[in-house]
Amino acid sequence: MVINPRRVEQQLRNFQRAIEAYDNKEPFARFITRFFKANKQMGASDRRMTSRLCYNFFRLGRSVIDLPTVDRLVVAEFLCETQSPVVTLYQPEWASCMAAPLTEKLHFLNTQGYDVKNRFFPFTSYLSPAIEKEQFSLSHLVQPDLFIRVSQHYKGTVERELAEHGISFEQVFGNAYRLPSGSNLQHIRKIEGLYEVQDLSSQQSLEIPSLKQGEKWWDACAGSGGKSLLLVNRWPHIDLLVSDIRLSILRNLDERFDKANVKTTYRKKILDLTQDIGHLMDGEVFDGILVDAPCSGSGTWGRTPEMLSQFGEERIQTFVTLQHQIVDTVVRYLKPQGALIYITCSVFEAENEQLVHYLEEEHGLVMEDGGIIKGYNRKSDSMFAARLRKI
Repeated sequence: MVINPRRVEQQLRNFQRAIEAYDNKEPFARFITRFFKANKQMGASDRRMTSRLCYNFFRLGRSVIDLPTVDRLVVAEFLCETQSPVVTLYQPEWASCMAAPLTEKLHFLNTQGYDVKNRFFPFTSYLSPAIEKEQFSLSHLVQPDLFIRVSQHYKGTVERELAEHGISFEQVFGNAYRLPSGSNLQHIRKIEGLYEVQDLSSQQSLEIPSLKQGEKWWDACAGSGGKSLLLVNRWPHIDLLVSDIRLSILRNLDERFDKANVKTTYRKKILDLTQDIGHLMDGEVFDGILVDAPCSGSGTWGRTPEMLSQFGEERIQTFVTLQHQIVDTVVRYLKPQGALIYITCSVFEAENEQLVHYLEEEHGLVMEDGGIIKGYNRKSDSMFAARLRKI
């Protein structure tokens, strides 16, 4: 690999400026967007390389934290890429090993005195039992793919436009498509509103029996509406209530539903589920309640690897306490024989299996189906989804 040392050094300076400016108080994706806007002299290739170097650096988690920043970056580039000008310049003898399988690269680093294997994901003791710890940890070295959901009616149009714009795709199952990470779809005007960006595991999280016409469902933690969209896409005849604690989020949901041309009539409420909401619910009860609970997000850190070093284990209990408050509130509005769908994008047992056990012990619900949805072996997020019945 022929490199320009001066060019590489400039790329490293850009990387160090970005890393030093980042204060860990917001998602890195949001920060780096502002950083590039404030540094308009950086060209497209500079921006791409800066993003790549930063994200690869974060993927090390808490591995080799005693090394200087650039040395850690060299290790990260070696593990995450098959070619790297940074590795070629700083560790040229490593370059010939970069195309090797990850396990071989890890062994090679070990022979060089770098013990990195056990620190990529420093919270393995908290994982759900179904998770293969080593495989899951190492998956953070790989950028997940982009997934979209396409309605049956629009598949032909979307496939044709993706092909015409040179974007490779694979139909994974049903309405789910896999695209390379970083695929830019926003400039393809003809497919605007014909697809939803939604991770593969998220698309699988609502595997529930067919709903009857007119059934009342409540998406209690609707957020931007991703699960609600999936719900009405599959069962457009339901009576849907969506709620969130933030008005701005519900406005974003309206925009998203409008863009997706949703015809199902739905209602909205601003609700704080940690408080008594009886005076706002008008005696309503539901055939089904969807709780896409606030959580650690630990199953999605392949997309936000800065969390590997930012997250503190004490926050797990904070989320569990919040989840208990939410389910304690919503279960009161579930009809006898009604279904509660509990979803997280976490891989921690306390937020998943232990929370289901809490619902069974404290509220008499019975788990019918569900568990961990593994994404770490297919370049997607990992999630948890369970369907419980109120007896």
